[in-house]
Amino acid sequence: MISPDQYPTIANQLLTWFTQNKRPLPWRTDYAPYHVWVSEIMLQQTQMERGVTYFNRWMQMLPDVTAVAEAHEDDLLKLWEGLGYYSRVRNLHKAAKIIATEHDGIFPETYSDIRALPGIGEYTAGAIASIAFNQDVICVDANVERVFARLFDIDTPVKQKQNMEFIRKTATEMLPSGRAREFNQALMELGALVCSKKPHCARCPLQENCEAFHLGIPQERPVPIAKKGIKHIDVATGFLMHNGKIYIQKRPEFGVWAGFWELPGGSVEEGETPEEAVVREFMEETEFPVQIKDKILVVKHGYTTYRVTMHCYFLTFAKEHTAEPVLHAATAYQWVNMKELDAVTLPAGHRKLLDHLQTDLRLIPLLENS
Repeated sequence: MISPDQYPTIANQLLTWFTQNKRPLPWRTDYAPYHVWVSEIMLQQTQMERGVTYFNRWMQMLPDVTAVAEAHEDDLLKLWEGLGYYSRVRNLHKAAKIIATEHDGIFPETYSDIRALPGIGEYTAGAIASIAFNQDVICVDANVERVFARLFDIDTPVKQKQNMEFIRKTATEMLPSGRAREFNQALMELGALVCSKKPHCARCPLQENCEAFHLGIPQERPVPIAKKGIKHIDVATGFLMHNGKIYIQKRPEFGVWAGFWELPGGSVEEGETPEEAVVREFMEETEFPVQIKDKILVVKHGYTTYRVTMHCYFLTFAKEHTAEPVLHAATAYQWVNMKELDAVTLPAGHRKLLDHLQTDLRLIPLLENS
């Protein structure tokens, strides 16, 4: 068992390793609070390489908190497109407005003020307080949980309350005063690069202290929680064409993909074909009578707990009809050309469809004859 008198040695080994092995990430150049904040929000549920690309693009367009506060939500959603979990960027926008109005555009320093901002939980507040301001606060993410599960051989699911309390207490005791910036990043970096899902024990600076390594079971820690089943959903959507343009509508400001633009559509009901579903959905959502000209393709897209199979169709009006919809499932609509369609924020499945249409030779003749 690791005793508390070994904590300083473990912390020093970790800090030495971090100094020699830390990645040259853009927010590490100056640890500006704005940069640390945006990086932490972006990296939730996002791989590092992808996060860096989005971070650099974001900073080119929005160099400070004030720029975010003054930006239109549609522009922020477009910059965020592809990262998913879009409530993150909406909360980031709300927080920027609060910082602009209540903190004179200066990112707050105290943990309590940081924690009070929208979209910032216990981990993110600790990360910003320690990494941006070097305050003696710990932050525990999945990488840190994995390191501690192996280091102390936690043999029950790590998310259990008593285990999380143990990790937070132990990390706090291990934290060297005045070194929180390096210590917290070192723990997370070790979990990302060495003590990863597939452990690389031969490269680990903490190998001699690791109980799971000593027992020969690092690959069995952390103990997983039983996974929920994956739900499969069939949906149908359509590319309605009229006078050379395509119909899109804006989702309500709540629920999945709130505020996104989309093609109308929905779930295929029991006993219904996808073709019947797309005609019904257009009538229910817009009161447009539509007919199918051709099937485009089937798009498959996976999310955390469900998998979507989306049947996509070229559509036109089934009879002479006004181009103005009666909106039952949206807050706004547009008739757009392909260039304009590329500029709006779409759900990932619809974006896959649009990418396919860039090379679909049927599209231009169908648009010209619509």
